[in-house]
Amino acid sequence: MLRRIRELFNDVLRQADLLLLALCGGASLFGVLMVSSATRYMHTNRLVLVQAAALVIGVLLYLLVSQIDVGELVKYWKWIFLVGIGFILLLATPLGIDGGTGNRAWLDFPFLPVKVQPAEIVKITFILVLAKQLAWLKENRDLKSVTSVAMLAVHFGVIFVLYYKISGDMGSALVFLFIFACMCFVAGVAKRWFVIGILGGSFAFYVLWETDKINPYMKERFMTLFDHDLDIRGVGWQQTRSLLALGGGKLTGQGLFHGTQTQAKDAWSLPARHTDFIFSVIGEELGMLGCLFTIALLAAIIFRCVLIARHTQQKMDMYICVGVAAMLIFQVICNIGMCLFVMPVIGLTLPFVSYGGTSIVTLFAAMGMASGIQKRTRPEWLR
Repeated sequence: MLRRIRELFNDVLRQADLLLLALCGGASLFGVLMVSSATRYMHTNRLVLVQAAALVIGVLLYLLVSQIDVGELVKYWKWIFLVGIGFILLLATPLGIDGGTGNRAWLDFPFLPVKVQPAEIVKITFILVLAKQLAWLKENRDLKSVTSVAMLAVHFGVIFVLYYKISGDMGSALVFLFIFACMCFVAGVAKRWFVIGILGGSFAFYVLWETDKINPYMKERFMTLFDHDLDIRGVGWQQTRSLLALGGGKLTGQGLFHGTQTQAKDAWSLPARHTDFIFSVIGEELGMLGCLFTIALLAAIIFRCVLIARHTQQKMDMYICVGVAAMLIFQVICNIGMCLFVMPVIGLTLPFVSYGGTSIVTLFAAMGMASGIQKRTRPEWLR
């Protein structure tokens, strides 16, 4: 019995993309280490244990998903779409909670020891269904036509509007927008539609801004980007402390578990240091070299996903890999931009590094899809 289990496990390992797994595992282990440092002042290991447990579950899920033929899975796209919608609608029930972020973006199931963030799950369902839709439209219709673009826009609009209306989480809503734009661009949607979308979106944003339809707190977050002294003790507090932490690290940092703000528990110290501002913790304790190492590691994961997309045999597989890469790109850029005070705080964590059990598990599941696709691009005799 043990021999059969060992042979099965070895077969799973042979068929998975071990390079991608090693990159993701390395980034996550580094994240566990940084979360441990960022939460040391709390005098509890609970968050570290949750992150480590999520990593173990994530690796197992990666190996499992690697064995699944995504092409067969998306044949049930209607159910996948309904699962995504269902998780969003759950936020409107008593299970939906604030979670301390100001947005109703978490689910608190009484039988789970941790909270669940539905957006992380819906990103995967959205990528799968959109890839199926793009592949079908490209094969059966013209992606440049008004009808095709309208169908794509309705799909995106339902997810975007429904999620933002219920949760108020603009950060995750914008991730959906970026994934949608990247996948449509790669699929061959006419560039004029992107121009129309950018101009229309810009005009709508201007009208909402001028008519005070945008939340005043959100407007202040944008305004502080152009004037860092606008509200140092209010809206600009988090990013001001972030810059001080990054600057204090210099080239090599103050040392792991020795950051001035990271290890302080006073009110003036760095906020959200184990989630939104984990990159600032890295900068303070490991310096610029630590930041460059983090960026290089995440860039390698993204590059691997793009490389898999380039060698796929099926269009739909390529769209899925592009969607996964786009998800990572947007979150990495936004999170680092938040820490550098060049982008507004929108509550996006650093993939694989920031604390978040749901995020880690779903990221490994997404990477497992890319791994399975990479396996199917090999000749039959190499599988």
